[in-house]
Amino acid sequence: MTTTVMGEPAARKQARLAHTIVDADIHPHAPAGDIRPRLAAAHQARWDMFGSRVPGPPQMYPRVRNAGFRLDSWPEGGFPGSDLTMLREQLLDEFDIDHGVLIPLQSHSWGAEQPDYAAALCRALNDWQAEDWLGQEPRLRGSIAIPMESPELAAEEIRRWAGDSRFVQVLLSTGGELGFGRRRYWPIYAAAAEAGLPIAAHTGGLEQHRGAGWPSFYLEEHVWNGNMMGSLLTNLLCEGVFQAFPELQVICVEGGIAWAGPLMWALDDSWTQLRADVPHLRKAPSEYLREHVWFTTQPIEEPENQRDLEIALAHVGMNERIMFASDYPHWDFDSPRQAPRLFPAALRKQIMGSNACRLYRLPEREEGR
Repeated sequence: MTTTVMGEPAARKQARLAHTIVDADIHPHAPAGDIRPRLAAAHQARWDMFGSRVPGPPQMYPRVRNAGFRLDSWPEGGFPGSDLTMLREQLLDEFDIDHGVLIPLQSHSWGAEQPDYAAALCRALNDWQAEDWLGQEPRLRGSIAIPMESPELAAEEIRRWAGDSRFVQVLLSTGGELGFGRRRYWPIYAAAAEAGLPIAAHTGGLEQHRGAGWPSFYLEEHVWNGNMMGSLLTNLLCEGVFQAFPELQVICVEGGIAWAGPLMWALDDSWTQLRADVPHLRKAPSEYLREHVWFTTQPIEEPENQRDLEIALAHVGMNERIMFASDYPHWDFDSPRQAPRLFPAALRKQIMGSNACRLYRLPEREEGR
């Protein structure tokens, strides 16, 4: 029986492409039965009695049909992203992916638990990635889940994995108890910079609607991602994170791209008159962002006139820092076969793989193979 992906049977798979394909946003989901045994007895007792602060994607608000996942991504008796065999069939093999980066979204809520419990959950999640996925599939790379609201413990977890090349980034959300630029969180950035690892800021978090209230409709939730990502970057910039950690790189995952150009215009224009407010910023805000920030493509803006996107990307001026992402197994998954048509032809090779290989130090596909 052939597997159908986005209405296209696997039997129609095209010949191997000449360029590298890196998927920078794949969502695995660790089954409870794989996490609990990796916890100490005291944390198992807490797990059994209280679970975690947010039960999981099916309880996301506003509720979305099928919890926001593809209909064909549900394994029998399991949850989307929990079956490595299915991920291979529907993504890695189906689209001839060279490298895929795992982003386990459970860490967005687990990282905000009581400090010791949060550290234990994130540790177990990282062990699960390493043992059950990275150890079984060489095409995959991992993200270090951290107890983000306990920065010193987060730094310990970063250093625990710093020497393992299978982990290529540190995972952060876009919503925390405070703005993530605050000095409270700087131990995270110090540890990431020390390890030479970028920070992947993925849309989501416990406080992602701070200041605007919670939405009534999924449409509000779905299109708000770029606003939260812009707020995060502005906070990191103004609090001086990029000045303090000149080697640190931050990836905006699942937040769009086109908004970044106007944001840089506004920041630069106001900075010329308000430098006294941020004396620690020694150059124009746009220079910091262009030196420290990366983007993934899903959900990239899709105007009716494709030329409009090309113009928007030209205003952002960071084509060498854009990386393809499918967002598997979500409902708005971008097919690696169809998505390149959205990008300007001259940028397709670097967006689909070369940019990510440079950032993550991954080998590119050899020509002719």
